[in-house]
Amino acid sequence: MRPARAVLHIFLIATALAWFFPILWAVVNSFRDYEHTAAHGYLSPGGFTLDNYAQAWTQGEMPQYFLNSLIITVPAVLLTLFLSSCAAFVLSHHSRRFNLVMLAVFLAANLLPPQALLVPLFRLYTSIPLPYWVSSSGSLYDSHLGIVLIHVAFQIGFCTFVLSNFMKALPASLLEAARVDGATVFQQYWRVVLPLCRPSLAALATLLVTWVYNDFFWALALLSSGDKLPITTALQNLQGSFFVDHNLLSAGSVLVALPTLVIFFLLQRHFVAGLTLGASKE
Repeated sequence: MRPARAVLHIFLIATALAWFFPILWAVVNSFRDYEHTAAHGYLSPGGFTLDNYAQAWTQGEMPQYFLNSLIITVPAVLLTLFLSSCAAFVLSHHSRRFNLVMLAVFLAANLLPPQALLVPLFRLYTSIPLPYWVSSSGSLYDSHLGIVLIHVAFQIGFCTFVLSNFMKALPASLLEAARVDGATVFQQYWRVVLPLCRPSLAALATLLVTWVYNDFFWALALLSSGDKLPITTALQNLQGSFFVDHNLLSAGSVLVALPTLVIFFLLQRHFVAGLTLGASKE
């Protein structure tokens, strides 16, 4: 092995270990009793227990928070993928004068920092009345619908950009054959293009689940009812005003992170395939 490559490998291994160490430290301490670590230190052996997970599950009221995150994440991901795939299909296969402008607008929206839009969105959400069967608060503020719409608006630009580039690489003969067979525009999108985009859709779904599920900013700013908050806010229930059990907090963090890990491992094959599409040419 050449010296340069050996140095590169050492650097990459050291970087990976430095990144993984805090996660491993949190997982190990989540199984340890706080009284034992307080008396003997975190580097001492022993003191392992599963009580932290049981206490975090009950004290953090995690079942309700997990349900809230599910109510927000699933509609946001599905709606974002559907709308972005529709927009990408038009931008990639139906040439129009303003296609490039539309794509630039989609991408430009992602350059705005979310904090800069908080005050305008707060005023907008509190000023739009909604029927109580749509939102129990009577407006988009303090409603799951409002959080879903925010995530769709922020993520649709990135997803449209990725999907449009993938759809442009599809053979034009597929759509020509579909048109010859009498397929409508929607049938071309739904039956021809969308099934071929499955790897890229799976890759985007993995990213979207992670981004939406882990959101803390919008939920904390635009949800005032405690029973509507997502799982990312449940960790606040595990912290006292004057005392924090870090082992208990580590157990709660592991529980919160488990769904995203499960989604990633379930879609790992499609995720890697979606990221590597077009990386090599035959």
